[in-house]
Amino acid sequence: MKAIVYERYGPPEVLVLKEVEKPTPKDHEVLIRIHATTVTSGDWRVRSLNVPPGFGLLSRLFFGVSRPRQPILGTELAGEIESVGNDVSKFKVGDHVFAFCGAGMGCYAEYRCIAEDGALALKPRNLTFDEAAALSFGGTTALNFLRRGKLRSGERVLVNGASGGVGTAAIQLARHFGADITGVCSTTNVELVKSLGATYVIDYTKEDFTQNGETYDLIVDTVGTAPFSRCRDSLKEAGRLLLVLGGLPDLLQIPWVSMTSSKKIIGGPASERAEDLRFLAELAQSGEFRPVIDRRYPFEQIVEAHRYVDTGRKRGNVVITLTS
Repeated sequence: MKAIVYERYGPPEVLVLKEVEKPTPKDHEVLIRIHATTVTSGDWRVRSLNVPPGFGLLSRLFFGVSRPRQPILGTELAGEIESVGNDVSKFKVGDHVFAFCGAGMGCYAEYRCIAEDGALALKPRNLTFDEAAALSFGGTTALNFLRRGKLRSGERVLVNGASGGVGTAAIQLARHFGADITGVCSTTNVELVKSLGATYVIDYTKEDFTQNGETYDLIVDTVGTAPFSRCRDSLKEAGRLLLVLGGLPDLLQIPWVSMTSSKKIIGGPASERAEDLRFLAELAQSGEFRPVIDRRYPFEQIVEAHRYVDTGRKRGNVVITLTS
């Protein structure tokens, strides 16, 4: 099968199209023929090892010290089940599914095996494969952080980085949970963020949200530019800062902040759960959640897709389409 492989860390050009062995499903696995995958900020960081402060060595230990341990990137996919293992009972051949492989990656390929009990769910009927492929990364990340932050209906939420993959998901999910939402983005993305359900939008090129006197129950920082030191005064008493992207120094503050104030910092990696994918699928099926897609690229142009994501200007998600 065809796959996009990288054998060293670096710029988009390290990605190369190659022929690799097609996988065979084990007893509790399904084999998915992939129709679409994505290029996320996570793919960019693992490919380049451009990670938040303090995580450089840890990243190399986890992903491979001198070269990538997993040579195929890609964390999410949508496709059709081509075959199933002997003991699979939850899915059948022909099912249209989407999945989140997380740190296991491996979705930049024509086929991927996934355990039936993994982060795998039936594709919502009203979404295309392109849209379903973009459900998982932003959706599960935002959902996990909002739940860990114990978001309640009626609370005021600010989403910093509101036009990205996680930000666009966070706005839609916070709206579903009954929050009053303020989005922070650039001028070109103001209307998009409004359309997703933000009551207020702050253009960060014109206004600093930390200086306007407003306070929030939750601040969701998806881009790493709102550490506690910057936004502590923008949090209400018992307010929570959700560090979707934070450096090691930011995370090391968590115990001290909890001991010395009523405010909290919540950080660390988001979990990957099948029930979260099913929840997102239900919201998508009812029309309450839909991934924002910025651009689509064919499989053979994945280097160009990575170049675009590297600019930091993508709106929502960048999708890679595969053809037979």
